[in-house]
Amino acid sequence: MSNIIEDFYYGNIEPQEVNSELTPKLKKKLSSLADKEEQFAARLNAEDKELFQNYVSAYIEFSTVSNADSFIAGFRLGARFTYDTFISNQKG
Repeated sequence: MSNIIEDFYYGNIEPQEVNSELTPKLKKKLSSLADKEEQFAARLNAEDKELFQNYVSAYIEFSTVSNADSFIAGFRLGARFTYDTFISNQKG
């Protein structure tokens, strides 16, 4: 049996690959978002399109950092649940 911590350390587990397929609900939301972005961009002049693309890039960067923070917080919460389940309840 492999050790999940060791596999994670050696890069055999990629958290982003665990659930890389979008659910139908997410696919629908992503398609809607792409459609609206296309419609919006079609109404902009060249200067405004560049500004909008800069905004989109900045939002993606923010979202990436925010998602990483959420992942870390969730991982830590899971570890606390595990600790509480197996260690702290053994006191009495």
